[in-house]
Amino acid sequence: MKVAIIMGSDSDYQIMKKSAEVLKKFGVDFEVSVISAHRDLDRLTTYIKSAKDNGIEVIIAGAGKAAHLPGVIAAMTTMPVIGVPIKSSTFDGMDALLSIVQMPPGIPVATVAVDGSDNAALLAVSILAMKYEVLEEKLISYRETMKSQVLEKDKKIKEEAEQIWKS
Repeated sequence: MKVAIIMGSDSDYQIMKKSAEVLKKFGVDFEVSVISAHRDLDRLTTYIKSAKDNGIEVIIAGAGKAAHLPGVIAAMTTMPVIGVPIKSSTFDGMDALLSIVQMPPGIPVATVAVDGSDNAALLAVSILAMKYEVLEEKLISYRETMKSQVLEKDKKIKEEAEQIWKS
């Protein structure tokens, strides 16, 4: 099981590295690349055409501004592509979000929140869990941990609120 994390610029890495951290936590192999759909289309084409042969099963693509990278990748493969719109200084990421989420019929790109590369990785893990039972077990455990954390926070807030009421 292997995921490709692709970004259009090295400036996207601070956001996209969250994908790598989540995938590592789940024991999913990954590779990270900077490949521009606009500035190096030939290299992107070669990479995507050989991705399946290189063991890639899901692609996470992050891009800001016009954000064509996820859509261009989706047009080249039948593998699941998860787009991560990256916030830029110009339009707060709305330009990237709309560019990724508004794909034409027939070329879907799953899209997460602006700067949501951690959720992109979790979605990739969910996709892979359809094939790899060990990932499904890890996802269940992960969600149970989150549930426990929320219950602890609820308990703490209730205790603090009770102290306010009593004082």
